[in-house]
Amino acid sequence: MNVVLLHAFPLDERMWEPQLDVLTDYETFAPRLYGLGSSIDEWAEAVLQQADGDLVAVGASMGGYCALAMARREPDRVRGLCLAGSRAGPDSPERRIARDKIIRALRERGVEGWYDDAGNPAPRDVVLAQSADDLINAMEVLRDRPDFTDVVASFAGPFLLAVGDRDELLSVDEATRIVELAPKGRLAVFEGAGHLISLEQPERFNGVLLDFLAHRNLGFR
Repeated sequence: MNVVLLHAFPLDERMWEPQLDVLTDYETFAPRLYGLGSSIDEWAEAVLQQADGDLVAVGASMGGYCALAMARREPDRVRGLCLAGSRAGPDSPERRIARDKIIRALRERGVEGWYDDAGNPAPRDVVLAQSADDLINAMEVLRDRPDFTDVVASFAGPFLLAVGDRDELLSVDEATRIVELAPKGRLAVFEGAGHLISLEQPERFNGVLLDFLAHRNLGFR
């Protein structure tokens, strides 16, 4: 069984380097999501085609939406879901407007013109390594993704949602409501962390992830 690591926006697969060091007992796969298609379903299908056999999907923010799309497409293969900072529902009208604003900025000024590192834990060099076209594609995919609430409610395997108590995009209250939908849901709150918890608190995140992967229903043990 593979552990598939799905990165956040505007980062790439390199964000998982702190986790790869502790996942040596597992088969891991960290794909680059940019360029895999024009919808979250196309991304999910591409990842499922690249991954072997049954898997556990670990997704941060944008990657979590891809993980949910994978679970919708092939629920028998996706044995567990570990999400960090990902909501179940679609974008609100306000959030869609905000994404359109980002898309315009990327088209007008490129990545450098859009990126603001003030208080942002995302490594600047990694963000600037992306192309404006890739980030525009990702923004459109995120903006137009469907509602995955039904996926959470029907998912039969272990489901973990990790959230920072300072996350500006997903509140602890909303995360709690999402977890309550899952038959085998569990919530992990990271005190003092914002949206990208695996980067902000890698040691604690690694411990939570390893504990999740040790779950007997996943088939690893």
